Amino acid sequence: MDPLLVVTFYKFVTLDDHAALQAPIESCCHDNDVRGIILLAEEGINSTIAGPREGIMAVLDFLRSDPRLSDLKWKESSAETQPFRKLRVRLKKEIVTMGVPGIDPAQLVGTYVKPSEWNELISDPNVIVIDTRNDYEVEIGTFKDAVNPDIKSFGQLPQWIDEELEIAAQPRVAMFCTGGIRCEKSTALLKQAGVKEVYHLEGGILKYLEEIPEDESLWEGQCFVFDERVSVGHGLEIGEYELCRACRFPLNDSDKQSDQFQPGVSCPRCHDHTTAEQKARYAERQKQVELARARGERHVTD
Repeated sequence: MDPLLVVTFYKFVTLDDHAALQAPIESCCHDNDVRGIILLAEEGINSTIAGPREGIMAVLDFLRSDPRLSDLKWKESSAETQPFRKLRVRLKKEIVTMGVPGIDPAQLVGTYVKPSEWNELISDPNVIVIDTRNDYEVEIGTFKDAVNPDIKSFGQLPQWIDEELEIAAQPRVAMFCTGGIRCEKSTALLKQAGVKEVYHLEGGILKYLEEIPEDESLWEGQCFVFDERVSVGHGLEIGEYELCRACRFPLNDSDKQSDQFQPGVSCPRCHDHTTAEQKARYAERQKQVELARARGERHVTD
């Protein structure tokens, strides 16, 4: 059996009729055995879907038949089994939630920097390099000397920028994220605030790790990814991390050696923050997962 195709894509473009697009897109995906999540908002589309190659291409062709999405670009990977239990086509206020009205990356955005030119930019001591990702993502890997805003969600970044960056001083700022979508908004925010020199890594960390040899790289650690791989390194090789099924934090081998680690129940990060009742519930869920695996099946929460 051929592996399934997994594609990730986004585009900031005005979709005034995004609600009307929901049903036709959902129907097209169902007809082509495609699952995953598609977010639609007035500001654009954001998605990861998986299915047979011919089904995925049929969905992409359907989307690109809309003139507003005709130049849609995507990133491909593969999976041996379907990584999604179902299809979800959701209507949202934003395709990536920042919570600042009036930000439009389709009209105003920072300067794209190709991976081959990124090292030179971030090695300049006059450039402030900002990791726009969440704290648990930054903890397992980031670029050398990058600033960590220490945020738990992307929606906290605007406040950090307001408190920590001297906009009037016109800093030179370089931003990066996993695949590029968060930087589209964060650089647009800075440009709208009046910062003239704002840059972001084209294609995100994943494109950098794919293209830049390890011996030339300024990346340190692993890159967290939002799929079953959990983390990847240079060459997009699958990393050593797995998720704690209780708190969703990425765990390395050292974490799994801890007395506080119990598969599906707790890890050093969450052990002291969940109640006995929660742990009992997680333990029962893990038991059902293991029973399903023993039967050669996949539990809905696995």
